[in-house]
Amino acid sequence: LNVTEEKFILDILAGCIEYKSLLDVVVNAFFVQDGRYCPISEFNLYAVICYLATFQLEELGLQHFRRIVKSLDTAKMQKFLRFFFNASYLNTWIKDEWSQFYDSLYVKENWIDPLLRWQPKVQQLIGQLTDKLNNCTTTVKTSTVTQPKEFNFTVRKPRAIPIPLTTPTLENRPSVPPSTYKVPKIKKQLEETKIKNRRKAEVSPHSYRTLALLSSQFTTMSPNSVCNIFISASHLHILFAVFTPMIPDIFTPPDNIPIKLNAAAILREGALYRRKVEQDLKRIENLLRGDGDPSEFLEWQKQMREKDLEEQLTEIESRRLQGKLSHKEAVLAHQNVIQENKKKADVMREEKAELMHQYAEKRLLEQKEMRELVEQVVEGHKNAKQAKIKLQKYKQQIVQEVCEENRELLRQALEEEEEKLRKRYELIQQIRAIDSLPSLRQKFVDLTETGGHGLFCEMSIVELRERLSLLREAQKAEEEEKRDQIIHAKQAKKQLLLDQLDQISLFRAELGRAAALKKEEKKRKSQFGERPMKDERILNLEKQIEEKSMECKKRAELL
Repeated sequence: LNVTEEKFILDILAGCIEYKSLLDVVVNAFFVQDGRYCPISEFNLYAVICYLATFQLEELGLQHFRRIVKSLDTAKMQKFLRFFFNASYLNTWIKDEWSQFYDSLYVKENWIDPLLRWQPKVQQLIGQLTDKLNNCTTTVKTSTVTQPKEFNFTVRKPRAIPIPLTTPTLENRPSVPPSTYKVPKIKKQLEETKIKNRRKAEVSPHSYRTLALLSSQFTTMSPNSVCNIFISASHLHILFAVFTPMIPDIFTPPDNIPIKLNAAAILREGALYRRKVEQDLKRIENLLRGDGDPSEFLEWQKQMREKDLEEQLTEIESRRLQGKLSHKEAVLAHQNVIQENKKKADVMREEKAELMHQYAEKRLLEQKEMRELVEQVVEGHKNAKQAKIKLQKYKQQIVQEVCEENRELLRQALEEEEEKLRKRYELIQQIRAIDSLPSLRQKFVDLTETGGHGLFCEMSIVELRERLSLLREAQKAEEEEKRDQIIHAKQAKKQLLLDQLDQISLFRAELGRAAALKKEEKKRKSQFGERPMKDERILNLEKQIEEKSMECKKRAELL
């Protein structure tokens, strides 16, 4: 295109994009009314003609506009111009729709009035298009009329009398076995095993009290840093011989089971024993200076803790009995639910039998209707069979013609592809012949020379190898030195752990001896003591549990 035509086309494209909302109103209405049978792919064609008639008719002139219209399809242009230049449409709904986007006065003065002025001349153009359509003669192809032929019906055989169908009857279902509503033996055995295990797991109040005292003593200990004071074995023997009665009873007699300790456990236990010895020494110094003995306070504190422990044990026992009571109540509720479910199941069985009877009757009716429908469809298929065979033969003929054309096209394509491959093979042979020519590619390298790049850090390959060897030797010497340091540190740590183990074994032996003495003294005291009475709440709960268990047994026997 030259510059003028290119500018004209770009102006039309820009105008169509700018006034797209106005053009869509007219073209959409045309497709709804007069252009119902026009393809939607011609939407842009009508939009361009509408833009030229509305905004460019003054600049183009009627002569150029007539040439553009006549260069297009006559029937389409006649139909669209007759719709668009209708005076009643322009003054009514087109004006109202465009006024929704722009000011109504501006629309009337700049667009509607010019269209109405051009309307008589455009009507002459529409008349010319109509005369052209009326004068043109259309050739109508005459098709041969199909001559119907009678169907070759076969004589039907006399229909046999159908055998009466047997009415389906419901099978006799087996009755529910009585074992369904009985408690299985495995469940009873599990209950008995559970009771035995619970009795074994029950602990006496004295053992509860001992465990609580141990836990309270351990929780009151404050973690301190490990002392670096070394105490010899002879000093430990003297301290344990003199001050064994003053050591609090917080350790139980150790078992004879050997326990393997790691390094952290050994250091932690050794620090604990050293801290206890320091506390005993400090207490002795306070006694020598004249301070009071805290043993009375400790004894009172011990009694109060025992009292609190007894209250806690009573509370725990009452909670356990309450849980047992709620379990019994849940069992009773479960038995009630089983009885209700049994009644509901009987009702549902009766309803199911009724529904099955109704369903059987409905199925019989449906089968009868289906047989009649199948007979009608078979008769229709017999008539359509011959027409289907003719159609199949016609399709096969068309397929054969298409296959012959495809074979010819494929042969031509193969010849072209062979020619391309032959040319490509010749080119590859030429390239390989060029590559096979000998060429000098050797390059002599002197390892003692530098690269010559003008840098301060340049060095030859020989110098680089020497420096790398020196670095490897230095790194190896450093690794050997570190390895020796690690070995010495491990030996020192091992010796420290052995010393700590000696101290720990000595402490454990003395503590075990002191605990054995304490235990014998407690046994002697417990022989003369009285057994504590149970709390009233526990007695009431045990009585309620017995009543609930008796009721559960009665319910189980009834079921």
